Amino acid sequence: MQQTEKKIKRAKTAQQALESLMRLCARAERSSGDAMRLMAAWQVPLQEREEVLQRLIREKFIDDRRYAEAFVREKLNLSAWGGYKIRAALRRKGITEATAEEAMKLFGSSDTAGRLAERLERKALTTKYDTPYQLRAKLMRYGLSLGYGMEEVGECVGRIMRNISNDTCEENTFTLF
Repeated sequence: MQQTEKKIKRAKTAQQALESLMRLCARAERSSGDAMRLMAAWQVPLQEREEVLQRLIREKFIDDRRYAEAFVREKLNLSAWGGYKIRAALRRKGITEATAEEAMKLFGSSDTAGRLAERLERKALTTKYDTPYQLRAKLMRYGLSLGYGMEEVGECVGRIMRNISNDTCEENTFTLF
């Protein structure tokens, strides 16, 4: 049995890290947290990391506000994530709460209920279940995992369950809570 070799990132100087990050940031948006994590992996000394980051920010290679706006737009429109999941992901990226909230407000609640309903309806068509209760539970878990709020998911699942015609079900099976 062969042992797989783990790729070890070699240490970089502050200048090498700056050049690498400039190339990376020119290709795609990066957050300041991403840059700091990369420099830590490259074993750039802490003081030099701050200097490199400040230069990247000064030269507009990194802008957390711009990054947050692009991230929110992508996750809302392409991935159909909810607000909770987006905020948590931005927090992991090192974006401040204020910046994240500002980015979320730019896009508001532009048809989040419609996106959630579409995703849940698609999920309902492909989900295997024995009872309506099982389907409801699976749809609730799925909606919550997308990052939407409990009340919003509950209302949407309730509408979907009312639309599913199943003669063997009792009416009280479809109550929200």
